[in-house]
Amino acid sequence: MTSRGYTVEEQGRLNNFAVEPKMYVDETASFGFTEQAEKLNGRLAMIGFVSLLALEILTGHGLIGFLASLS
Repeated sequence: MTSRGYTVEEQGRLNNFAVEPKMYVDETASFGFTEQAEKLNGRLAMIGFVSLLALEILTGHGLIGFLASLS
């Protein structure tokens, strides 16, 4: 017996996991300048910018000066 997202077994026990969830597949092609790609790109750019600021504060040099001082 199946109804409303659950199943009752022969012994009358409730089985919530017997019903398959409905699958959703997005058929639209999503590549290029999508909203999700732009959000990810912006967040990565913010992380990079803050990392460069932290590097300059901690070392007293910018990125090029820091890389030059390593050699």
